[in-house]
Amino acid sequence: DWDLFVINEKCIIQMVNKKSCEVFGWTQEEFIGKNINLIMPDHVAVNHNHYMKHYLETGVKNMIGTQREVTARRKDGSTFPCILGLSETQQSGMICGFIRDLTKEKAAQAALIAKNKELEINQSLVMSILDASFHALFVIDEQCIIQMVNAKSCEVFGWKRDELIGHNINVIMPPGIAEHHDSYMTNYIKTGTKKMIGTQREVTAQRKDGSIFNCKLGISETKESGLICGFILDVTTEKAAEAEILAKQRLTEKIIDAAFDALFVINERGIIE
Repeated sequence: DWDLFVINEKCIIQMVNKKSCEVFGWTQEEFIGKNINLIMPDHVAVNHNHYMKHYLETGVKNMIGTQREVTARRKDGSTFPCILGLSETQQSGMICGFIRDLTKEKAAQAALIAKNKELEINQSLVMSILDASFHALFVIDEQCIIQMVNAKSCEVFGWKRDELIGHNINVIMPPGIAEHHDSYMTNYIKTGTKKMIGTQREVTAQRKDGSIFNCKLGISETKESGLICGFILDVTTEKAAEAEILAKQRLTEKIIDAAFDALFVINERGIIE
């Protein structure tokens, strides 16, 4: 709803509507016959008559025919933001002012800005926690497109964040798996059958340079957003250590098998092991 003020060339109010009285706090009788600067803050009110005089002398329309955001003043002296639109009646020379109170909109905008700021802070905190993780993190949507990664993901796989975000998750999969992954996701969405979600297993992954490595993959699903979270732990070092131990065991067995003397290994009770 818009407040309506009609003034003459001397800036004297000739007409107002009920909405104007409701918003500004004056009665129609208190408005009629008063200068329109009544509803303006002091620093604007003192110059308003000059603006009108300049328009009448030059015909230059600075405000007429436009809308802009200004500040208005109520009867109790409080001010508020509003949209002001001005138009001129062609025959009578009257100026019509249409005013819309922006108080609620501004409050809603401020609340939204504060909420967004809070979300940014929370997201920043969550991201800093995720970046401190020892596991590489990938968050994908139902189209298998990467929505989020942490610092460990970039370190392990060799890509930058902006090289991963927006790309299909199969970019980190070796050939033979990558080309089938989307069909696995489609099948899950259609059937609801969870083959990998909620489990951990050992798989192979591919770095940016094309090298392939062993890793442990754990997958979970966020309930509300439908996003899939994958946590990856590089087990290359672990596998190398296991291989080294196995190699030493085999070498020991070969040395024992090559011995010329008979060899028995017994426990503390004299039982052959």
